[in-house]
Amino acid sequence: MAKHEIKIMISQEPTEMQLKKLQDYFDEVPLDAILAGLNFAKNRWTAKDAGVLKVGRKSIINKEIHSVTSEQAQWRLKNWKMMIANYRKLGYSYPTISRIKKHFVALSKKRSK
Repeated sequence: MAKHEIKIMISQEPTEMQLKKLQDYFDEVPLDAILAGLNFAKNRWTAKDAGVLKVGRKSIINKEIHSVTSEQAQWRLKNWKMMIANYRKLGYSYPTISRIKKHFVALSKKRSK
């Protein structure tokens, strides 16, 4: 197999460990997979820099159930079709919405006793 050399200009001095990791990645991972990973990392970095990076499901659920009282949870469960419509407008997936509902059910039972 032919060996090729790549020269890259970077803004900071890499450590020996970073250079070794890069070399290991290029030795073990196909170039197409490396480029796909770098594309993902660039898109994620751009979204994070712009402030539009979507957070994970657990954070979304915690944001929705934070400071919700038992009465509020019961109201949301009674008006669940409207809540689903609002959550879908926010771009939440059905599994995420289902998990939010599960937490509301637990909140309404736990705090209403």
